[in-house]
Amino acid sequence: MPFGLVDEASASMRLASKRSSAGTESKREYHRAPMKKRTKREAAPEWVSQITALRDRLGINQAELARRLECSAMTISRWERGLLQPSAEHFIQLGNLGNRTEAWFFWEMAGIQPARMVEALGGKSRAKKSAGSLQFEIGAHDGGALAAEKKSNTIGVPLLKAVAGTHGSAGDKRNSLRAIPTLQVLAVPGAWCPNPTYTSLIRVAGKSMQPAIRDHDIVAVDAYQTERGRLYGQIVVVTSEAHGLSVSRLSRYDSVDVLEAEDRQFQPVVLKKSGGWRIVGRVLWSISGIT
Repeated sequence: MPFGLVDEASASMRLASKRSSAGTESKREYHRAPMKKRTKREAAPEWVSQITALRDRLGINQAELARRLECSAMTISRWERGLLQPSAEHFIQLGNLGNRTEAWFFWEMAGIQPARMVEALGGKSRAKKSAGSLQFEIGAHDGGALAAEKKSNTIGVPLLKAVAGTHGSAGDKRNSLRAIPTLQVLAVPGAWCPNPTYTSLIRVAGKSMQPAIRDHDIVAVDAYQTERGRLYGQIVVVTSEAHGLSVSRLSRYDSVDVLEAEDRQFQPVVLKKSGGWRIVGRVLWSISGIT
């Protein structure tokens, strides 16, 4: 074979080899690509951890909890994996098994409003009486704050370890305020809290509610006041599984309920049945300057 033809044949073989190698690398890259597309799993709803915590505190397994609730162990397993949300009836039953904090968390998830519950048990005056026992419980954790409360006519209100967002700012994913741990207890005038038993403090993140509420302010939330028809025009704390806790002004236009920011550059949120929004309580007042 002539020398020129040998060179051409060798060149052709080298080119074919390079193409084959490139094809192999291309296939390898193709198989690697999906690894880069993995996304972080979304956080489970709060009721998932609350159900598991309740069962652990009771010292029972999923089968025993299923027996008490008259459902299957598979149903309990699906609840605790966040695959299935309990019905309102099951939330009520879970509340019946829990202590005070757990009970109210599950009952609120079932749609029970504190005001309606108190009225059913004998009126608002009973809530006033029960407030004393709760204040005593708070004082016991605060090194004798109860004695100071009686002398100065102040009450201890828990500052919760959570943040509520505003329009454009994310809040903590919480379904209720009752299961949130307390950072500290602040003494405030009793006249500031019409329903002390149901009042707590929470920090706010975001600037869309200025000038009424500023970034890093602390707001007092009255969870006794949750009836939508009585809160139009008021600033409220709301929650949804998608957006978490949020501070907004509840308004009504014709037959449409909306959540509005004080800064009208932010779009209002229409409260649809499918939106999953729930009113946590009315904002009573706010304070600034506490770190």
